[in-house]
Amino acid sequence: MNVLWQKSSATVHEVLDALPAKPALAYNSVLTIIRILEKKGYVKHEKDRRAHVYSTCVDRKNATRFELRHLLSRFFGNSHELLVLNILEEKALDAEELARLRQLLERSK
Repeated sequence: MNVLWQKSSATVHEVLDALPAKPALAYNSVLTIIRILEKKGYVKHEKDRRAHVYSTCVDRKNATRFELRHLLSRFFGNSHELLVLNILEEKALDAEELARLRQLLERSK
């Protein structure tokens, strides 16, 4: 999705070329992922001679919100608190991220 958001449209070969070299992905793997995204309504394609050219149907913000709601429902029983607690328990947050979280919590009071 990041490649398609950056390029606005691309073939599978163009997506593959834009991905990092390591780990190397096979053409069929990228094609499979794009087809799954198309099935879910995130991307669409248009035929350009023999190739399919893919583009996004949703912007990054809406896709992120939808997937976050899905994550909340699937793993945390729709509990925002459980999600945040799991993130905080990972201890991967640096001081700057924690300070920003504190500011957001203060603003939401």
